[in-house]
Amino acid sequence: MKERGKGAGRSVDERYTQWKSLVPVLYDWLANHNLVWPSLSCRWGPQLEQATYKNRQRLYLSEQTDGSVPNTLVIANVEVVKPRVAAAEHISQFNEEARSPFVKKFKTIIHPGEVNRIRELPQNSKIVATHTDSPDVLIWDVETQPNRHAVLGASTSRPDLILTGHKDNAEFALAMSPTEPFVLSGGKDRYVVLWSIQDHISTLAADPGSAKSPGSAGTNNKQSSKAAGGNDKTGDSPSIEPRGVYLGHGDTVEDVTFCPSSAQEFCSVGDDSCLILWDARTGSSPAIKVEKAHHADLHCVDWNPHDVNLILTGSADNTVRMFDRRNLTSGGVGSPVHTFEGHNAAVLCVQWSPDKSSVFGSSAEDGILNIWDHEKIGRKIETVGSKVPNSPPGLFFRHAGHRLLTSIGIHPIPGQLLVFLMMVKVLVEVVHCRYGG
Repeated sequence: MKERGKGAGRSVDERYTQWKSLVPVLYDWLANHNLVWPSLSCRWGPQLEQATYKNRQRLYLSEQTDGSVPNTLVIANVEVVKPRVAAAEHISQFNEEARSPFVKKFKTIIHPGEVNRIRELPQNSKIVATHTDSPDVLIWDVETQPNRHAVLGASTSRPDLILTGHKDNAEFALAMSPTEPFVLSGGKDRYVVLWSIQDHISTLAADPGSAKSPGSAGTNNKQSSKAAGGNDKTGDSPSIEPRGVYLGHGDTVEDVTFCPSSAQEFCSVGDDSCLILWDARTGSSPAIKVEKAHHADLHCVDWNPHDVNLILTGSADNTVRMFDRRNLTSGGVGSPVHTFEGHNAAVLCVQWSPDKSSVFGSSAEDGILNIWDHEKIGRKIETVGSKVPNSPPGLFFRHAGHRLLTSIGIHPIPGQLLVFLMMVKVLVEVVHCRYGG
């Protein structure tokens, strides 16, 4: 696998300058927040408050430092202005060097190693999981974790739970089930590993004496010393072993995702160019293995929450593919419903809209965020944010406000609008963009 965040196409500065000139035309609202350190991951959390003109939303992001201060997991609160509320002057005064008053840091957790991936638990909004450069998955209760100051020499925060089971580093592939408190991970050991957080709760119920907070005292649970190279604070955290370990990939597993309707069904993609569907009820072997799903390494995958037959994949071949799980292959290789070609570099992230079943976003090493609607393929539409006369089929919005884009988050708000969260090198942006029905 190539190191993520490398590579670009044509002049990034030229493209950014052109985008900046179009900001007042493209967006209803934009919040730009400059960060001190780069961030490898971002994630929307729960909605905290609704008001007349804006909502307050939880935001999780990471800070990847140069070692002069510790790496951190940051919990922030974002005020998202509602559609048609922001004054026109707000957009016209856009300044990429500014720190937005709409983004406020709530809590800092000193993380053992860089935060490569953040995922939240749908059944409990205060629980998040993180991946770092270790074999373990770290679980955090962001409400009970103490707020820390990231200064040189500060000890790392202690995870509330450590999920063990990988034999080598698991850096990016991480997912939480929308139906049950299950966690899924993939790593360099080629394994896909499944846990249930309920197993930890069951252990505490059986042994009430071990129910102390990891942040205040040791526990009687089995200890883990792998995370962060055996960090003492991390090693005091309780740990659980997996429900299942699944081997079917021939190279690093880059991403995993659950079926939206079942915690027992999930899929994975990897550097072996394979897409694999699994069913934990039938054993540890692949239920379906799609060879040559792309022409290069696969970096990302997402399962449509509205139509469980549709799966998206993104690859180092610069394309996004949409598969129908009822007809995944043809002639022994992957047979996508459609291939979306709108990036000039490896695709790092794909995500379905939680609000509209045919809409999804993709981001790549070219710094571009594309918004697609597969239902518009074959229909003549004008792409917003792009002056390209012959836009790729299905593409209807292009965000070019970043020089390097590593992660996206899509969150629906009323009025047929989307809020897009983009995390990049030293920049967060939250924007409104209108899409048609």
